[in-house]
Amino acid sequence: MQIFVDADAFPNGIRDILIKASLRLNIPLIFVANKPLHLEKLPNLSLILVPEGPDVADDRIAQSVRPGDLVITADIPLADRVVDKNAFAMNPRGMLYTEHNIKDRLAMRDLLGELRDNGMITGGPAAFSKKDRQAFANQLDSFLVRLMKPVKVMHQKPVSDS
Repeated sequence: MQIFVDADAFPNGIRDILIKASLRLNIPLIFVANKPLHLEKLPNLSLILVPEGPDVADDRIAQSVRPGDLVITADIPLADRVVDKNAFAMNPRGMLYTEHNIKDRLAMRDLLGELRDNGMITGGPAAFSKKDRQAFANQLDSFLVRLMKPVKVMHQKPVSDS
């Protein structure tokens, strides 16, 4: 498993949470961005720098992600692409996207975009808060604990030929 971070629109408040989890569980953490980021030189931590342009980082993540990987992104279309590849996506506020909810989230995003374009609603999401940071930390920890649990194998007694 690897964790990819869509780092172009990423709240700094969760960077430390991800780094600590990566180091604790020995999971590669890969930031993908179109501008250089200041990252410590730590094991399992890397940066993929992509050219500027719409969705270039998203395309690189979608290309690189494998089943079972986790992608941290606020981009719902990217989350949809990730889930379609049997990987997992989580937004920086702790919402885990799955095959059961991603299509509804995508439809809601499109509806809200249309309402904004027509002037029926204005503004965007609330500013990232300490509560959001804590929700992300809790969801990430819960997700990683579930995923990293060893699978118990049931041992069967041999069948006798008598």
